[in-house]
Amino acid sequence: MTMTLLLIISLTVTIILYVINLFMVTKPDIDKLSPYECGFDPLGDARSPISIQFFLVAILFILFDLEIVLLLPVPWSMNTNPPTITMILTMALITLLTLGLLYEWYQGGLEWTE
Repeated sequence: MTMTLLLIISLTVTIILYVINLFMVTKPDIDKLSPYECGFDPLGDARSPISIQFFLVAILFILFDLEIVLLLPVPWSMNTNPPTITMILTMALITLLTLGLLYEWYQGGLEWTE
């Protein structure tokens, strides 16, 4: 019974949203119809130089995003390994990443103006 009720509710919500979308009148905007290429002019020169800082920030974002993936198993590791070893390894990872960030900061790699 609950599965049938859940199916009926989900289908009803889907149909209501679809009908609302059909009756909405939208006027296409020239900016929304133009292709978006990561902030670059799509009609400009394809060989224009690209800022290295853009790629550096992207790499730093990926690095710190991977840090979260590496730190996700820490609660599980606290239950299976001795807590002191887990905390030492976790602090070593965070310290290494912090030192790398400070190095980039002091080298001026995070500055957008030259």
